Amino acid sequence: MRPLFVFLTVLLVTPLGWQTASAQDISRVVSIDRLAQSDPLAALQETDVALRDPRAVGTPPDIRILLDLLQLRAELLEQMGQTLQAADAWASVARTRAFSRAHLRQDPVPAFLKSAALYEQEQALGRARQVTEAAIAAEKETGRDDVALLSLYELLERLANLDRDPKAADMALAAREALTGPTFETQAENPKNGFRIVDVYYATDRARTGQSDPREFYGTQRNTHLELGVAQVTIPETHVAGTVERPSVWRLEFNPSPTKHILLKSVEPVNADAFFGRLQGEFTADPQRDLFVYIHGFNHSFEYAAQRAAQITFDMGNAAVPVLFSWPSRNKTAGYFADAAVVRLSGRRLAVFLEDLVQRSGARTVHVLAHSMGSRALTDALEIMALRRNAKPQDPPVLGQVMFAAPDVDTELFAAMANVFKPLAKRTTLYASSTDWALVSSHKLHGTTPRAGLGGDLLLASSGIDSIDMTAMGEDMLAHNYFSNDSSALADMATLFWQDASPAQRCGLQIRSDSQQPVWDYRTGQCPSNDLISVFSNLQQKNIHQSEDARKLVVELVPDQGRIEVILSLIERILTDPQ
Repeated sequence: MRPLFVFLTVLLVTPLGWQTASAQDISRVVSIDRLAQSDPLAALQETDVALRDPRAVGTPPDIRILLDLLQLRAELLEQMGQTLQAADAWASVARTRAFSRAHLRQDPVPAFLKSAALYEQEQALGRARQVTEAAIAAEKETGRDDVALLSLYELLERLANLDRDPKAADMALAAREALTGPTFETQAENPKNGFRIVDVYYATDRARTGQSDPREFYGTQRNTHLELGVAQVTIPETHVAGTVERPSVWRLEFNPSPTKHILLKSVEPVNADAFFGRLQGEFTADPQRDLFVYIHGFNHSFEYAAQRAAQITFDMGNAAVPVLFSWPSRNKTAGYFADAAVVRLSGRRLAVFLEDLVQRSGARTVHVLAHSMGSRALTDALEIMALRRNAKPQDPPVLGQVMFAAPDVDTELFAAMANVFKPLAKRTTLYASSTDWALVSSHKLHGTTPRAGLGGDLLLASSGIDSIDMTAMGEDMLAHNYFSNDSSALADMATLFWQDASPAQRCGLQIRSDSQQPVWDYRTGQCPSNDLISVFSNLQQKNIHQSEDARKLVVELVPDQGRIEVILSLIERILTDPQ
């Protein structure tokens, strides 16, 4: 397709080509997606027009928008029975996913397989073999086990036989037989192997896909009930705080592995009794750990949500047991309104799950973090819990820290709901940003109605909520800033997990003088964040809350005397909090 070639050419020569596109771009894609529900032919025509129009994908061009348009086109062609054209379109989707894999975290293999199946249906066996070979090349870059590769070589062998090419069939068979030996690194947890394994407990109302591959085990459709389980995620010893390391052809990583990348290793559904029994065992073995619930945002797959939950927990020293709540996001930009339609029902299920965690997990404290549109599920859940409990301000809190990162919720609605659920939490923190890509887009989609997670002049100021503007951290406040020693909101969260300190006592937060209610701005370069995460997670795990004991631990953990004094000064400030 010529528009794709032109787009990728522009992208390669445009500095920072995948930075934030304008909010108008997502509006156009979302409108086409909605049109597809009622008039597929008109939607297909609009998609083709958009793909020929460089303005449709932003200036500078945004590959996220292009990929959504390509995928929408493939879906529409398949829906309308134009099988061969749909196969070509899915091949374009797959190649674009492969090109942008390091940035967008989207796996090209399923799209290649869709294309292969459609080509085979039309007896275009040569093309089916070509895209299957491309799927094999892409699969080799994942660092996963051999099972997926075996099935791909089986497919290639079958297609070669159908195409009357015995030599190619023999080559595919030989490649499959070569995989019977151990070609990938062992998955047993051992620091000497260069990686760790994090068990992520999960609850999800995503429906299963029927596939055994962990990354595809749960899809984008909604289930009729919550399913519980445990996912295992590998974290490399070389991990950089705040990042989810993924394979990258740009770094010549053609054989990624657990020693370099964060990988979803396994997904194991279990019944409720087994789930809570295993959770209770975590806290029996280590009573000082807390429980940490992560609720992902818009445009997330189950795979990436599990990786993110493991990354955040690992970065904060594994001081808390991670629990992922994953709702059925469509995992595409164009699916914004579809995500918005399902997340509210998930919030009602989340309310029941949070109550179960409080009652049955065995954790001394349950912390909760919701990101972006996931905040809609959490606000609904907390309001339901508060109303059921008839919660009053003087009641003892049932949750520890409740944190919202760039919440995609109407500002006035958020403030009204927070007044109801604030008694449930020891402290409620809102991390805002004016550069969060999804949130800025949402602001445009809602007719400029303010969103609670926006920073700057729109930062929410409300009694009982600590609102912190993290705009200085860039587009993703939960990611790492490579140009400083700031690890974003993670250091602040680690501080809160250890000690329920007010913003005035914490590092890097400056109060705004012109606000009626206290609100705060995060200042970069003020905090040795990586040191703080390590120190505070260790202080929490060892249940240290006295200055002298804290001093001994800091001296053990931090080698530089200057950094030691900075951290000790901060710890003294936190421990002398007059609140």
